[in-house]
Amino acid sequence: MHRQFFQPVRVYARQPVWEPPVDVFEDERGVLVVVALPGVKPEQVEAAIDGNDLIVIGVRTPPAEFRTAEIHRLELPQGRFERRLRLPAGRYADVRRSFADGCLLVLLSKVGPGRD
Repeated sequence: MHRQFFQPVRVYARQPVWEPPVDVFEDERGVLVVVALPGVKPEQVEAAIDGNDLIVIGVRTPPAEFRTAEIHRLELPQGRFERRLRLPAGRYADVRRSFADGCLLVLLSKVGPGRD
C-alpha cells in the first residue's frame, strides 16, 4: 500500500509548503503529538495552540557545508513546512515540547471534566 508521507499544501500566504507526518496518542492524562522532523533543528520550529488546533511551522534546510554541493538525490522535503491538526476534545493546561530521535514531541496535559 502506497502512503504519501509528505504532501504539498497551500497556506494563507499562498506559499507552497510541505506537511510533515504526525502521530497522535491520547490517554486519560493527556495527548501526545509526535511530528516527524528529521534533520530539522529545534530552533527552526514553532508550535502553538490556536483554538482547538495545534500548529507546527518551521523550515528544513540542507546542512550548511552542502548548500553548494551537487545534488544526486533529494527525497526529504526542504524549505518551509506547516502542519495544522485538530486536537482531541478537552481542556489542556500544561504544554511541553521536546525533541527526540528526529521528532518533535508535544505533550498536552488534560484538566477539568475532559479528564476522565
